[in-house]
Amino acid sequence: MENQQCKSEAAKEKTADTSTPKDNYLDALIITIGQFGRFQTINYVMLCLPIICNAFYSISYVFTASDVVHRCNISQCDDLKSSYIEPWLNFTIPEHNGEWDACKHYEAIPGIDGHCDAPYFNKSYQASCEAGYKFRDNENTIATEFNIFCSSRWKLSMVGTVNNIGQFVGIPLGGYLADRYGRKLILVVTGVLSALCGLARSYAPDYYSFLSFEFLDMAVGSTLFPTAFLLAIELVGPKHRVVAAMVISLTYGLAEAAMGYLASYIMDWRVLLRVLYTPALLHLIFICYLPESVRWLLSQSREEDAIQTLRKVARVNQRALPDDQLNELIQTNRELVANSEATDGHYSVRQIFNALGLRIAQCCFLWFTNTLIALGLTLNSIGLSGNKFQNFIMTGFMQLPGIILGTLLMHRFGRRWTLSLFLSSCSILLLAMAILDGDYPTFSWGLYFLAKMTSTGSFMVLYFFTSEIFPTSCRNSLLSFCSMMGRFGSMLAPQTPLLFGYSPVFSRNS
Repeated sequence: MENQQCKSEAAKEKTADTSTPKDNYLDALIITIGQFGRFQTINYVMLCLPIICNAFYSISYVFTASDVVHRCNISQCDDLKSSYIEPWLNFTIPEHNGEWDACKHYEAIPGIDGHCDAPYFNKSYQASCEAGYKFRDNENTIATEFNIFCSSRWKLSMVGTVNNIGQFVGIPLGGYLADRYGRKLILVVTGVLSALCGLARSYAPDYYSFLSFEFLDMAVGSTLFPTAFLLAIELVGPKHRVVAAMVISLTYGLAEAAMGYLASYIMDWRVLLRVLYTPALLHLIFICYLPESVRWLLSQSREEDAIQTLRKVARVNQRALPDDQLNELIQTNRELVANSEATDGHYSVRQIFNALGLRIAQCCFLWFTNTLIALGLTLNSIGLSGNKFQNFIMTGFMQLPGIILGTLLMHRFGRRWTLSLFLSSCSILLLAMAILDGDYPTFSWGLYFLAKMTSTGSFMVLYFFTSEIFPTSCRNSLLSFCSMMGRFGSMLAPQTPLLFGYSPVFSRNS
């Protein structure tokens, strides 16, 4: 009986147009007081803060833990004025595919210090960089500061993996706490704690303290996006809900592009972290100005608090709020809560998985696939030919048409067909890119960013779909659980750049 109750609630809430009686009455009220009026606009502007912060924090390691183009320092030839490219590299550094070897140099003949001529170097023997490194750019990352090069390069990729392990822990925990204690409280607490962890990381004295704060940051801050996403669309009328979700997602893509611009000007990882994390302290203003989710308040039998929020919405939107509709909403909500098998408005884990297990498993698989592809494309963009900052900015901007196209197509053809179309298109584009890369590098470069666009469209559909098909009382928890399972894909994605050093198929110019 309890499983049937959970299935029934999930089926009724499957779409914005076929919801529970409580949601029908609430949607009718929202239509009356304004589906997207002044109040929702102000609410949206505030909720852009956690969306932007999450975009920064979940991917900032692309620049803070970035590898820096380098070569061995040749003590017989290099001095303080020498640059990355010098004429004598032809006989001191091995060359591979038009690039100087980053970790080896030809051994100098013993006893000839100060002689920088070809006869004094033995090209039959290659030595490691005992004298340090010479860098092409003035970029300061943890690689240059903590001396992470060559054989220890795996430590840079490990930062991204640890970041996603933090998300694996933080997303379901944050989702559970948001369903238990409210969206607003979790946004305030996690936003501020994430800011403190990020600022502390900017003062990290060594690699392992940096890694620890990277984990803690995402363990507390990874729930910002899903919580803000749900809070944003829950007070919007059915007519504007899809567009509202699209606007939130566009904000995320623009934030990623903006971070690329910031990183191109702020070449010091410590300063970059302070610039990115300080604004998150503004989450404290949510205590006074951000309303709690009305749907969550109703699911917790806090009808009076929900009514106060609705009255405030009506007042700001300059609309009338009929008392008979409010009374009908309260009565319907009390009947639903009384008849629900959920304890104190919450279903048990057993109830949820027995009733919705297959649906959850399908969503988890889709989340794994989408996160692996989407994050992998973003991370590997900095390894494409050309300027890595411009490539990263392009991945941010290519998300915008993907989000818009995904919204339009899923509204016209439905969620499943649109999701299938985007995933298959992304696969075809990436395969074509791999085939054409050698002969048509420019065309291949374009295919790469088209693949990024389609992967973003797929993610847009998946996020919206997942937020629709679960009951309100466990919606944030299950959305977060599916996102958590997707972190397995995210954990693998930071390791893919290591493939560059093992096969010419993956190798690209820096």
